[in-house]
Amino acid sequence: MIEFRNVSKSFWTGKQRKVILDRASFRIDLGNSMGILAANGTGKTTIINMMAGLEKPDEGTIRKTSRVSFPLGFMGGVNNKHSARENCRYIARLYGLDPDYVESFCRWVCGLGEYFEMPLATYSSGMRSRFCFALLLSIEFDIYLIDEGMPATSDVEFNRKAGNILQERLKQATVVIVSHSAKTLERFCRSAAVLKDGKLYQFETLEEAKRLYDYQS
Repeated sequence: MIEFRNVSKSFWTGKQRKVILDRASFRIDLGNSMGILAANGTGKTTIINMMAGLEKPDEGTIRKTSRVSFPLGFMGGVNNKHSARENCRYIARLYGLDPDYVESFCRWVCGLGEYFEMPLATYSSGMRSRFCFALLLSIEFDIYLIDEGMPATSDVEFNRKAGNILQERLKQATVVIVSHSAKTLERFCRSAAVLKDGKLYQFETLEEAKRLYDYQS
């Protein structure tokens, strides 16, 4: 479970204060995967980072009683100077996992071949996305955090493998996806919420959330 209690978050843009959340209270329970619809620039990534513990609220409390993943695409735990193999083994030790398992899992999912032994700094953006998503999937969490859905990649085999693994995980885990597009949420979420004027409005169905989102757009 993730619970926000009277959480406020804002940033100073240099000209005005941009409010992300204004005394918002909501919770995400295990077994109820949820999508959050929000327009670009309204704070989608900030909310996901707060759920992961990467950013702190200005006011209020965030309570977690489950194992929550780092956000898909987050590269803060890896070192660009090191190879995928070295990064896998480092992350495995951080989470108390078997380094051999994490390395072999990522090798299989990524399909990077000889690049797996090369520094991440030499990777294309697509290769980096594949590696980061594989690393996320190598660790079993109760709640997975995804910003704007699956990584954009032209690798059909990777999409098939990663998608199948995530679908299998979601039979027992929960996912939170933030996106500006309802289509991104349809595959994973039954319920949804809309971020509007610093408040998060939760709905039982994605269709209900879409009506409010489309109305305010």
